Amino acid sequence: MSRIGKMPITIPAGVDVTIGANNEVTVKGKLGTLNATMSADMIIKKDGDTVTVSRPSDVKEHRALHGLTRTLIDNMVKGVSEGFKKELEINGVGYRAAKQGNKLVMNLGYSHQVEMEEPDGIKIEVPQPNQIVVTGFDKQKVGQIAAQIREKRPPEPYKGKGIKYVEEHIRRKEGKAGSKKK
Repeated sequence: MSRIGKMPITIPAGVDVTIGANNEVTVKGKLGTLNATMSADMIIKKDGDTVTVSRPSDVKEHRALHGLTRTLIDNMVKGVSEGFKKELEINGVGYRAAKQGNKLVMNLGYSHQVEMEEPDGIKIEVPQPNQIVVTGFDKQKVGQIAAQIREKRPPEPYKGKGIKYVEEHIRRKEGKAGSKKK
């Protein structure tokens, strides 16, 4: 039995979970509304303030979908009630970020500024010139936007310059060994 899949999902106050035909799950909360269609094989039941996910058999595909389905629904519930946040850090001389309207403008050592539009449902904040915070209620979207920002200048292993996640550790490399002059 899946240890993650068999755990019940508790629904906090102010969150409404609706399970429709073909396992269409709709979660409404104070931060927004999320919809997802889960696998038709999974059995999703709502009992009062808990949601349980079970599988019809022990086939390998059903075992894999069991934990996945439960985690996806749990992330939807957490997203509309609390939200998700990813923090990024910019390292490097002259590297900085600023917010102009709904655009994120970054100086990353290129000959031009890098601009990114703030998508719907996602909020990008710049509390300091070397810090970016991405928040939203859709975990997948928050992670995707944070990854796209990091992609603009990934951290390099020699000096550690670039954009990295706050909790990320960069494995550093030693520079080129200098040859002795004659």
